[in-house]
Amino acid sequence: MVRKSLLMCVLMMILPLCACRADGSTAPQERALAIRADYLSADGCTAQVTLTADYGRRVYCYQGGVTANGQETVLTLTAPEEVAGVVARLKNGGSALEYDGAVVETGPLSDDGLTPLGAVPALLEAARSAFMDSSTLESVDGQNLLRVLCRDPALDPGQGQEFTLWFDPGSGALLQGELSLDGHRVITCQFQQFTLL
Repeated sequence: MVRKSLLMCVLMMILPLCACRADGSTAPQERALAIRADYLSADGCTAQVTLTADYGRRVYCYQGGVTANGQETVLTLTAPEEVAGVVARLKNGGSALEYDGAVVETGPLSDDGLTPLGAVPALLEAARSAFMDSSTLESVDGQNLLRVLCRDPALDPGQGQEFTLWFDPGSGALLQGELSLDGHRVITCQFQQFTLL
């Protein structure tokens, strides 16, 4: 009986240490959960984004500034030059494009698909609440990043919508996000100057 109690005490002391690496950093899963908590408690974020939408035969690339506050995401395009100045406003239930004072309604985003306009809020929502399938450290361009794969646990890997997010493991800043549909990457976002509010 005493041995079992001692064994249980030793195991309880060792288990918390298993979440830490030899260098004192936390395991990727623990860090991913801590970052999620930061995103859940934040009022919003700001960033610069480069967004690439791949429709198979056509690829579109946009750049702009993003501000999100939980109620609304505003994307102000700066490139390409033909669309510079266009402002996309996305709220629950709909979206609108604005340019030079004129507003054009684009209708609600469908549940069956996702437009490039809805990519940034979808990535942010995945960071806040999607099922985290895996969390790993990955070297990207010589920098160690925290890679988190979010997907529907009811589907097999590679089916439905999957979000892959890369975070700075120290600051928790979202640096890149990808959206795949049935195993095909359709949206890539690269973020600079990402700041939680």
